[in-house]
Order: sequence, then structure tokens, then C-alpha cells
Amino acid sequence: MLRITKIFHFEMAHAIHGYDGACKNIHGHSYELHVTVSSNDDKDYISAPGFVIDFKEIKKLVKTSIIEKLDHKLVLSEGFVAKNSLFNNEENIIIWKVEPSAENILIYIRNILFEKISGSTKLVQLKLYETKDSFAEWTS
Repeated sequence: MLRITKIFHFEMAHAIHGYDGACKNIHGHSYELHVTVSSNDDKDYISAPGFVIDFKEIKKLVKTSIIEKLDHKLVLSEGFVAKNSLFNNEENIIIWKVEPSAENILIYIRNILFEKISGSTKLVQLKLYETKDSFAEWTS
């Protein structure tokens, strides 16, 4: 299978409600997102211009549908906000029904990209690094 990957970076804060550790408090990460797509047909050479998908197209798609929505935001769950009502009126806060763990952030990203990527390419893998040595991974 022929695959290509584009890497993105964004800054985001979150808190994990109900967790009995430091991550229960609001804190931030410098996330690194790896988006990997493949061709539906890689049995022969790729006709001109020779791309599975243009890296610029992936960049534009991910930037507008993911990065611009999450970068420099604070993502909190409804449970966290219910216990900490000070946080429900800020403009940079996103409130989710689920906890914004690395795994759930990755599922959120996957669901959006499933809707956006079509045609001769398909989404096959995502990696979301929360720190330089800790990541969540999804593979089709």
C-alpha cells in the first residue's frame, strides 16, 4: 500500500474530569498530528501529476477543518464545566460531551477527516502526539 503522511502542529489545553491525577487540572500541550492517506489503487504508477494527493491539499483540508478549530483553544467536557461554571462563557473554550483525552481528540479528528477525504484517496492512519514520547494512534 502506498501511503503519504503530512505532519501538523497545534497548541491546545484541556482537563480530564474524573481523573485522579495531574491531568484533572487545566493544562496544555504542543500537539503533533500525523495524517496518513493512501491511494485506493496503487497497482501501477500514478498518472500525472503523480500524487496520491497533493500535500498542499492535505494541508489546506486539515488546517481549515482541524487546526483552526483546536489551535489555542481550551477543550473541556460537559462534566468539567458542570463542576466549574466559571469556564462556560469564554470565547476560546470548546465544550464536548466526552473527555478531551488524546484518544477522544483523535476520534474527533478521524470523524471530521472521514467526511472530508474522498475520491481516490482514503484516510488510513492518524497519530496524535500529546508529548514527544506519548501518542494515540488510529489505523484503518
